[in-house]
Amino acid sequence: MAAHRIPQLAVGVGARPGVAADVIVAAVREALADAAIHCLATVDRRAAEPGPAAAAALLGVPLRVFSPGELAAVPVPTPSPRTATAVGTASVAEAAALLASGGTELAVHKRVVHGITVAAAAIRD
Repeated sequence: MAAHRIPQLAVGVGARPGVAADVIVAAVREALADAAIHCLATVDRRAAEPGPAAAAALLGVPLRVFSPGELAAVPVPTPSPRTATAVGTASVAEAAALLASGGTELAVHKRVVHGITVAAAAIRD
């Protein structure tokens, strides 16, 4: 019998500026329980903030960042006009998860938990 491999997830997160790491981690864990996380991914303007980088460190994974242009080029199931106005792309969490995974389908569609938008896609082998 072949062993069942648990998929690792690229987790996209969208948040307002200044969100603390513990809030991001709590949102990810509530949305995904004990899923195996490969990386966190978000829009590049959050890379300089301590919250996303610290959240990735707490989870023991790298933080991947993408420009609004890269994110905007990804088709997503639930684009947001409000996010498009605020960030320059209609999706952060879903698009970042897809880009970081190398895939085209979400394993977990976007969910808002504690004010953090979370989505996930399985890492392609």
